Amino acid sequence: MKFKFSLMMLFFAVVLISPPAVFAQGGVRSGPDPSTIRDPDLEKDSLHNLEVARHYFKLKKAYVAAIQRCEEIIAGNPTFSKIDEVLYIAGQSNLLLAEMKGKQKSKRTAEELRTEARMYLSLLTEEHPTSPFAKQVEADLKALGGPVSRP
Repeated sequence: MKFKFSLMMLFFAVVLISPPAVFAQGGVRSGPDPSTIRDPDLEKDSLHNLEVARHYFKLKKAYVAAIQRCEEIIAGNPTFSKIDEVLYIAGQSNLLLAEMKGKQKSKRTAEELRTEARMYLSLLTEEHPTSPFAKQVEADLKALGGPVSRP
């Protein structure tokens, strides 16, 4: 009889102590913000494409190839951690192609290239205002007619 009573008292003690311990963690209602959850494999692939785009942009002056790599990143991983640099390279590559610079020739007109550059650079300043690249493109955007406003 004493054993059953002790067992029952132990059970009640556990029941009375457990709820406060459970409610102490009540601040967590959901997981992390979905915009910050990144697939490690996709992030690694995007980082590789960014490194290749940097190489094309800075060393080879192959701006068409740099744009293609940047567009691949933008389409495949829009939440990439370094998307601001991707937008910068894409915008500057379009601007340089519009000025007939670089080792490759584009099939698009200079006006089309300027419009696309304006779009990329506007997106950079609008979505990533604290990026170090945002400050660098302000003069380019002014020369292109200012940032494009999205509808």
